[in-house]
Amino acid sequence: MKVKKVFNNNILCAIDEEGNEVIVTGKGLGFQKHTGETLDKSKIEKTYRMVDKQEQRKLRELVEQIPMEDLQLTEQLVADIKRSITQPLNESLLITLTDHISFAMQRKQQGIAFTNPLAGSIMCYYPAEYQIGRRCLETIRQKTGIALNDDEASFIALHIVNAEMNTHMPEMYDITKLIDGCIDVVEAYYHKQFDRQSLDFSRFVVHLRYFAKRVFQGKTLPDNSDANDVNFRQMIAYSCKKHYQCAQRIADYLKNTWDKTLSEEELIYLTIHLKRINMSA
Repeated sequence: MKVKKVFNNNILCAIDEEGNEVIVTGKGLGFQKHTGETLDKSKIEKTYRMVDKQEQRKLRELVEQIPMEDLQLTEQLVADIKRSITQPLNESLLITLTDHISFAMQRKQQGIAFTNPLAGSIMCYYPAEYQIGRRCLETIRQKTGIALNDDEASFIALHIVNAEMNTHMPEMYDITKLIDGCIDVVEAYYHKQFDRQSLDFSRFVVHLRYFAKRVFQGKTLPDNSDANDVNFRQMIAYSCKKHYQCAQRIADYLKNTWDKTLSEEELIYLTIHLKRINMSA
């Protein structure tokens, strides 16, 4: 393993035997080391490697900007998150969450507090991830003595959902706002507020998560011209007329607010989910 860049006596950027860039740490590992020199493997305590080369570059840039302790703390948090989330998480979570938590702790020590305007929505739509976020706050407090504001739990939750869905944070904020808007349209249409704790509502929100992702990524379900599919869509639109009209209201909201157009296939899927959460209607 060859030295690429020395950050300090304990942290280096190196090139491994396969030519991949890695971040390595170890007490005194970088002492009097220079680019191109060979590292003593016995002194390496920890190796950080990203599969994606762009993510590896981001990790290197991050290590140059924050205390190494913040990366090590977040690594512990990510390990706990992975034990709690069954589906795969994008490797970028370590980078984005470290960056956020490091900055949040700096702000806290400077007496600067940020609020999350989507905190209520995040608690509602991503309850499991929000509870993990709260656990992360407690771990941070125990490890550092820094008590971050409760809103930080919702920020952490959004980072987790972002890693689950393989999106980017700006897109994740838009997805959450779109879910908010859809729920408002649905509750106004049916003149009632849904039970946020019900299984059907949770299923509907999960559908809206991936529906919103498809919308923002331009990957909405296309309309199949097969006669059977056309007949099926017509049958659902007719037999679930009330719910189909609600789906059309959602389509109007998307067009007016986000300038997005829905396919008939997406309208039918929305109709089926709307029927499910209104079984008595």
